[in-house]
Amino acid sequence: MTQKRPAYYELGYGEDFGLTALTELLSRPGSATGPAAALGLAQELADRSEGEEAFELEEDARRLLASGLPERVLHTVWLAATANAFDPTGHGMTCRAWLERISEVATARLRQDKASRTPPPVRPVRDPRLCRAVVAELRVTAAALVGASPLPKLVDCLEHVVTGADADLGMRLLLRALKAHSVPVPYGQYRRLLALGWQFGLPPGAVHDGLAITWPPASAASRQGIDGDFGFSRLARQFTAGWHYRTPREAVAAAVKGDGYERPPGSEAAVLLEDTWRLLDPGLSDDVITVLWLAATDRGYSIDRFGISGREWLEQIAEVCEEHLTEVAPAYVPAAPAASPPPATGAGGEVLREIRAMSPLAASTTVSPAFHPVEGTTVMEALEQIATRIDPDLGFRLLVRTVEVLQLPLTEEQYTRYEALAGRYHYSEDHLLFSVDHLVQRT
Repeated sequence: MTQKRPAYYELGYGEDFGLTALTELLSRPGSATGPAAALGLAQELADRSEGEEAFELEEDARRLLASGLPERVLHTVWLAATANAFDPTGHGMTCRAWLERISEVATARLRQDKASRTPPPVRPVRDPRLCRAVVAELRVTAAALVGASPLPKLVDCLEHVVTGADADLGMRLLLRALKAHSVPVPYGQYRRLLALGWQFGLPPGAVHDGLAITWPPASAASRQGIDGDFGFSRLARQFTAGWHYRTPREAVAAAVKGDGYERPPGSEAAVLLEDTWRLLDPGLSDDVITVLWLAATDRGYSIDRFGISGREWLEQIAEVCEEHLTEVAPAYVPAAPAASPPPATGAGGEVLREIRAMSPLAASTTVSPAFHPVEGTTVMEALEQIATRIDPDLGFRLLVRTVEVLQLPLTEEQYTRYEALAGRYHYSEDHLLFSVDHLVQRT
């Protein structure tokens, strides 16, 4: 985004907007295709957010009008973005005249709030670096786009918009053409488009929604795209005081859908399911499972007070995960459980040493001191069992969560070691930043 224009997500947009949002509305099955109905949709869009969305609609139309692009280019990209659902030339208008009418609708809505308003000068994005990046993605998908659309010179016309009118709008029109023609987008390119959209200030939904992404299989082994916590420790975090779902099962069902925009559907369910299977190891006692859950949730959901054993609760979690995976990733095959390294060597040994380093501080604390407290020593003993018998990765995530719940201070040296472990397990930068960074005693 240029400095003159705020990022769209900062303005509250969570999905597409402006002219490209209008083309999406027009392309929906069953949408009326006459000029009056089409202008009605433009009016509906301009009225959103108490008229605030009229700004983007007006500016998009005026950027194309001010560009000097030939009618052939404007007409081609318009048809591509709407999947030929509304052709203004079929109603006695040029595409330029149609864009002028859209601009007038948006301006009229803005004048309802300020009668003297005059449209400001257009502010095109002409950053050469961004233009080159959009053109590069256009060329990557050119063959597939040409194969999906009968429009002549579509790729050339889209490139003219990017380089001759506005790279931002050109990016969104490229996305609309891909969506309108159901062009398969490989996962690698999708991630690049997300990153490029972020540079324009686009919300992820403006890139993701409606795009035919070729997702890789859901896998618990891949941490790519995970933002912050995940799996069992993330689920427990969502059960802290104030969780609002009617039933615990509904809360789990909501959590397993937390793949975000960058991860294949079913990824979070796969990670949570494999964490859960590890905790269901017959060598782990029911009491240990219960203690870990109570600590990680800060007693937000006290299963022991409802007569639910830790193992029973894990089995319910696993059922929800399996149901979701059957729906969104039926080809998912769980990975074979990896053997944990001996506790005295490798990352497992490092996690164990960090747990023991925190045990003296934890000994003087309790989880939920005002309501059926759980002693900090008991929690740390349970964590040792996870790190040595089950999985040091999960043990480290639960240690981080316990440090956060008990508000245990960390030295800078400890935090540096935590960062090294987080890097070894491929956690995102946000994992520690938003959980325990504030507990570091910095000099």
